[in-house]
Amino acid sequence: MDNTTAAVGRYPAVRAATRTERTNEFAPVWYVFGLLLTGLAGLMAAPAIIDVVDGDGEWRAFAVSAVISLFFGAGLAFANHRPEVRVTPRQAFLLTAVAWVGLSAFGALPFVMIGLSPAAAFFETASGLTTTGSTVMVGLDEMPRGVLLWRSILQSLGGIGMIAMAVAVLPFLNIGGMQLFRTESSDRSDKVLPRASAITAAITLAYLGLTAICALLYWLGGMTAFEAICHALTTLSTGGYSTSDASLAHWDSAFVQWTATVFMFLGGLPFVLYVRAFQGHLSDVWRNSQVASFFKFLLVVGLVYWAVLWISLDMPFESALRHAFFNVVSVVTTTGYVSTDYGQWGGFCVAGFFLLTFVGGCTGSTGGAIKIFRFQIAWQMVLRHMRSLVYPHAIVPSRYDGKQVSEDVVRSVVIFVFTYIMTVALIGVVLMATGLDFLSGFSGAAQAVGNVGPGLGEVIGPVGNYSTVSDTAKWVLAAGMLLGRLEFFTLLVVLTPSFWRK
Repeated sequence: MDNTTAAVGRYPAVRAATRTERTNEFAPVWYVFGLLLTGLAGLMAAPAIIDVVDGDGEWRAFAVSAVISLFFGAGLAFANHRPEVRVTPRQAFLLTAVAWVGLSAFGALPFVMIGLSPAAAFFETASGLTTTGSTVMVGLDEMPRGVLLWRSILQSLGGIGMIAMAVAVLPFLNIGGMQLFRTESSDRSDKVLPRASAITAAITLAYLGLTAICALLYWLGGMTAFEAICHALTTLSTGGYSTSDASLAHWDSAFVQWTATVFMFLGGLPFVLYVRAFQGHLSDVWRNSQVASFFKFLLVVGLVYWAVLWISLDMPFESALRHAFFNVVSVVTTTGYVSTDYGQWGGFCVAGFFLLTFVGGCTGSTGGAIKIFRFQIAWQMVLRHMRSLVYPHAIVPSRYDGKQVSEDVVRSVVIFVFTYIMTVALIGVVLMATGLDFLSGFSGAAQAVGNVGPGLGEVIGPVGNYSTVSDTAKWVLAAGMLLGRLEFFTLLVVLTPSFWRK
């Protein structure tokens, strides 16, 4: 009897201990998210101040949103405070998902308070943080400057966040072949990346420096100081939000559009290489196989589009060259700026732009989509397969940037690409079910998952926006943006029951 009683008494204690362990395990996640939310609240002060200066009443929306975000952020940080934060790979899955979804939700508060529906507000914020650039807002040219600045801040924040995630998190989660970029000095046993803070700080300095140079050039090109800052924030982040409904077509300036083309390209390069370049290793940039392939691809495609515009559409030489490279670089780097309505360039160009939405920039950049290095590995797989058909017993290892690639990386890339294509197809079907036509539905799905911005067709094309799509479509598109930005499995794995079993 005593033994039975003791045994029964022990079980509740065991269950309580398990719940406590799980709470303690994820405490660092809520602590870091609380700090991020507190930082978001601080950033809301900038648009509030500029609206006060302009005498615009929208400052109240930012002030109230800042207070709400600060309350929850500070509460989470204090309740889960840790003297030293060490994030394991398992915790990194939850932290990444919570941070991007949670910041999108709280970042949407100002938009809700100025009159947008919850669906439209979350869509706009998710589009900003994921640097997608799709918008539901119209009348940007007359919109309060605080709202315009907040959109730009969201994209710049998302750009830095994407780089940090690609450098410090994704390589250790073995997602989509990103383990190929794991630093040799790292130790996965107890934390995601020992030097993550130092690397992120160096990258942030490079990011801010290039943003400042970009803003200066925009200002010299004829933009006001405010317009230059807003566009610089959304250019390096390859986000594409503009202060005008016409995007950069509003500034009919070759200098402004060439400047944007150059800095969109720079935003599509690995930011770790900028740190290496600033340390005196400039040759590392050009010797990188991903950068070389990216540059050659843009050069070839840009020249093809230039030839079509100059010869077939009889556009002047310089205009054809500028619009071709501007829009090709914009789509491939997933920025989403437009300099003209390329939907009127003919079926060949439109079909080409649809395919370009799948490409993306380099890994470790602010760009989205599939990314160049995965195409490089996939192409090697094709060559290996063809060689094996001719020489069945030959052993041909895959190599990337002079190093042998493990089968684990190859398998991760195949799984990622398959998931990417299937997600686009599924979202495209769902969007068509909400009332969009075939071209709008599937181009909308491709741009959302690839974080590109404008789709194709009359509704969401280069000169259109997403204001007229249904709320259901907005929620679906926002989910697609987050899935694509988080490389799918970072978010999906948290939704599986097995993740929560210890």
